Amino acid sequence: QVQLVESGGGSVQTGGSLRLTCRASGLIFSNTNMGWFRRAPGKEREFVAAITWNSNTYYADSVKGRFTISKDTLKNAGDLQMTSLKPDDTAVYYCAAGAPIMGGVIRAPDVRSWGQGTQVTVSS
Repeated sequence: QVQLVESGGGSVQTGGSLRLTCRASGLIFSNTNMGWFRRAPGKEREFVAAITWNSNTYYADSVKGRFTISKDTLKNAGDLQMTSLKPDDTAVYYCAAGAPIMGGVIRAPDVRSWGQGTQVTVSS
């Protein structure tokens, strides 16, 4: 059984940074694509970033240059380093695994495993 557990969310001011971590059990990140999504209040879940099994990375335009996705194969974990945070980044962030990356994005319906989510709040 696959389990994804996110950590690292919190509250910061505009311009601040946070690092989210997704720890996996039941799958191996070195063999699997993984990514991050977010859902802001009143909005649908949206793609944020993805990293392939062989470490190619992709980002939504809204976070490009500010967020960095990576993975630690020894820890079997994936990270999302977020810098220059804005109030528009406020959302629940979800780890996702086991989906194809097509056109540089992961489609939410293709995701096989989701984490429970972690809240990120950016105040102005």
